[in-house]
Amino acid sequence: MSEGKKGGVAETVRGMAAPYAEKLGLSIWDVRYVREGGAWYLRIFIDKPGGVGIADCEAMSRAIDGPLDERDPVPGPYCLEVSSPGVCRELTRPEHFRQYLGAGVTARLIRPLADGRRELAGTLVSFSGGEFVLALETGEHKTISRKDVSSVRLRDDDFLEGIEES
Repeated sequence: MSEGKKGGVAETVRGMAAPYAEKLGLSIWDVRYVREGGAWYLRIFIDKPGGVGIADCEAMSRAIDGPLDERDPVPGPYCLEVSSPGVCRELTRPEHFRQYLGAGVTARLIRPLADGRRELAGTLVSFSGGEFVLALETGEHKTISRKDVSSVRLRDDDFLEGIEES
């Protein structure tokens, strides 16, 4: 099956995987279809309140393996990996940014700022459309366009506090 737009395979698989994840009490955090070292990897990141264990990953892998073979949304051979997004999870979708408003994040910029900084750490204050605002430790509020960052990751101390409060 040929996908016309970038991310087409990942979005198709995300749609396929969501009902299986829900039946297992999980949610799909992210799906990535990437080439590394000459091989293709289909990575499905799953989540649930309280965190994901190896049994959850195994159950999701077993649940989605057959449907992936039947519907064949991935062109050519690939390696399927199912895992947790981890403590320092990457925020990639609008719902991720909304879920973690008030949390500490680290934003890695594609190009450095005028002062040479390429990484900004602060509290995620707001998110709207293609921009988010960080409250930096200096008290400065910095508006950042998502297209200007290579990654935005949750800081582990804030994630662990959220787990302990649940």
